[in-house]
Amino acid sequence: MTHAETSTAATSSHGAVPKILIVGGGYAGFYTAWKLEKHLRKGEAEVTVVDPLPYMTYQPFLPEVAAGEIEARHVIVGLRRHLKKTRIVTAKVTGIDHATRTATITPAEGEPWQESYDQIVVTAGAVSRTFPIPGIAENAIGLKTIEEAVAVRDRILTNFDRAANLPAGPERDRLLTVVVVGGGFAGIEVFAETRALASSLLKDYPQLRFEDTHFHLIEAMGRIMPEVSLKTSEWVLKDLAKRGANVHLDTQVTGAVDGNVELSTGETIPTDLIIWTAGVMANPTVVRGSDLPVEERGRIRTRADLRVGTPEEIVEGAWAAGDVSAVPDLTGKGVGGYCVPNAQHAVRQAKLLAKNLVAVLRDEVPREYIHHNLGAVAGLGLYNGVFQSGNLALKGFIAWCAHRGYHGLAMPSWERKWRVIGDWWHNFWLRRDNVSLQTVQNPRYVFEEFASRPRPAAPAAAPAAPAIDPKSVAAEKSAAAEPKVEEKASAAS
Repeated sequence: MTHAETSTAATSSHGAVPKILIVGGGYAGFYTAWKLEKHLRKGEAEVTVVDPLPYMTYQPFLPEVAAGEIEARHVIVGLRRHLKKTRIVTAKVTGIDHATRTATITPAEGEPWQESYDQIVVTAGAVSRTFPIPGIAENAIGLKTIEEAVAVRDRILTNFDRAANLPAGPERDRLLTVVVVGGGFAGIEVFAETRALASSLLKDYPQLRFEDTHFHLIEAMGRIMPEVSLKTSEWVLKDLAKRGANVHLDTQVTGAVDGNVELSTGETIPTDLIIWTAGVMANPTVVRGSDLPVEERGRIRTRADLRVGTPEEIVEGAWAAGDVSAVPDLTGKGVGGYCVPNAQHAVRQAKLLAKNLVAVLRDEVPREYIHHNLGAVAGLGLYNGVFQSGNLALKGFIAWCAHRGYHGLAMPSWERKWRVIGDWWHNFWLRRDNVSLQTVQNPRYVFEEFASRPRPAAPAAAPAAPAIDPKSVAAEKSAAAEPKVEEKASAAS
């Protein structure tokens, strides 16, 4: 038997075809499964992806979705459409017992079950990291999901419709005020994109002026966008200031009760939209329900070859990649020695993880992950952007072209690429849509308002009173008036 034949015949410890379980169908999970379909031979392994959502979201495009430049469905990738050889399970992984190679799968309906595996790949991503600030949990919204991006867009459009009917005053100001918390790339992009959206809407609302719109960015540090040079970040600040933006540096949010954003400077900003982008954390549902090793920041401890463990010890059969993992940055440029949580690392880690997993199945040596940062690129609204790679910095229209070019090519599959490019092309000629679909959150409101309902049942009739004979009534009265025989005798004695 040849080496290839021996590899193809690889089996799990219990004699069956090896089972690969991928926890999370986001950027890293989708790419891992996509590349496994390419690298695995027929019958070499069974791959299962478990995620509560049936699609992957291309998160770098969320600010453009929030600004109405890309249709929401076009920045998500359907798992079942693009993973033809992979079993897709729409559910949550709520527990991982690697000691017994089982995971607890919890669906939205039905009872949880135990799923056995031989190799597990944890790519559960990250969620918004918040702090116990009064009012934030009740009033703010993140920017990690497609649903959040759509909600931001619809809220801005709806608020313009409502504000146009109000006289100048505190209530109109509140509706036309947007507060973004966090000055990293995600915060700056959604801040600039929504500022551009609001400016573009003014021509359709003659009742409103540019001065009526108020955009505030809150950043706890003394600068924005630590991914670029200080000089480049200062240029971004000046560019935002030209467009009427208010940036509060060295400032923290201390409260947000009833939408009144209280700042550490003592200022209070009433608003109807608070967008929280101040950091992320590894998916706690998966990490806390697992017996895999975790480092101090709550991420799964991962080796440079993307196997779970440390340089000295390997957790056999366990892999991790993306935002949920702490992967050493062998270039020496990572924060704290680890790769920063971004899409650039997630997709490259996933591609190598797929190759390494197949190599281990074939008794080959996996390779270590090393990736030199290509640079940072951000969109700042239509025809404006910033790009930094080493000492090279591009600004304005050229950087905006680089931003769209890079992310357009990075979007998975040509089917998705053409949809996104089509949106850009149509909006170039036809402008972006300015119609809010906020009522989609309550799609039955018209039906419920006019739907016919059964009439309430008539109250039960009281029992009929018996018929009364007038002669009997007169006789009873007469008898009552005459004393009885015993009473008369008693009176005589």
